Amino acid sequence: MREQPNDAITDFSRRSLEVDGVTKTVHVAGSGSGVVLMPEMPGISPDVLRFARWVRDAGFTVYVPSLFGVDGAYPTAEAGEAVVRRACVSAEFRAFVGGGTSPVTRWLRGLARIAHAECGGPGVGAIGLCFTGNFALTMALEPAVIAPVVNHPSLPLDDPGGLELGDEDAAALRDRISRDGLKVLAYRFEGDRWCTGQRFAAYQALLGDAFDGRVLPDTAANTDPPPFFRDVVGTPHSVVTAHLVDAEGHPTLRARDEILAFLAERL
Repeated sequence: MREQPNDAITDFSRRSLEVDGVTKTVHVAGSGSGVVLMPEMPGISPDVLRFARWVRDAGFTVYVPSLFGVDGAYPTAEAGEAVVRRACVSAEFRAFVGGGTSPVTRWLRGLARIAHAECGGPGVGAIGLCFTGNFALTMALEPAVIAPVVNHPSLPLDDPGGLELGDEDAAALRDRISRDGLKVLAYRFEGDRWCTGQRFAAYQALLGDAFDGRVLPDTAANTDPPPFFRDVVGTPHSVVTAHLVDAEGHPTLRARDEILAFLAERL
């Protein structure tokens, strides 16, 4: 595979946003209701930015926070593995079973409040991908978040049926989603070893009919993803980014359109 160029991210505003004394870089573009799009491993890749632009072009203000990796970098295997190793020992994340809810989600809930205050509307959307997949659900502890989208959530890495949630947060999320009638849209590939059927079953057990988990066949995955996904992830995984096939009528492109329609309906 020929290595692709990095994305210079020149069509987004690069902002430094502070929540509870912690400042992070956030790339912002568009107009309309706010949507927080969190990166997947190993960072804000060109494929993540392609999806962000689709969200922007669908009529939303998209906020892409920098949580790990090099913003705009093409995902090579060696650099990507280094990012994963650092994130797995970071105090901001709970990558393994028993860790409970990742602390960074508190900052992300604050970002959702900022997005809602700036953009108005009934609330904001939250889209998680891979390492941040479940963060979109945890962000629903913030009342401003009304459209959570959980894409191929991979945490905890060592428990295929785990949800990367503390018990109190799990109960609070179940109550909030039931009380406010929220829906949680989710995607995975059938044979994904990082986001298994066990994990989706655990979401279903927690959230009941509020959880709309959709499973794509492995044959729908892009067969020529960037090296990190080919050599490190090693399985169909990233439905709307690295493993998306940008062809009319393709199942992954339909998944993208379903997510955009879900946001439009809710926001």
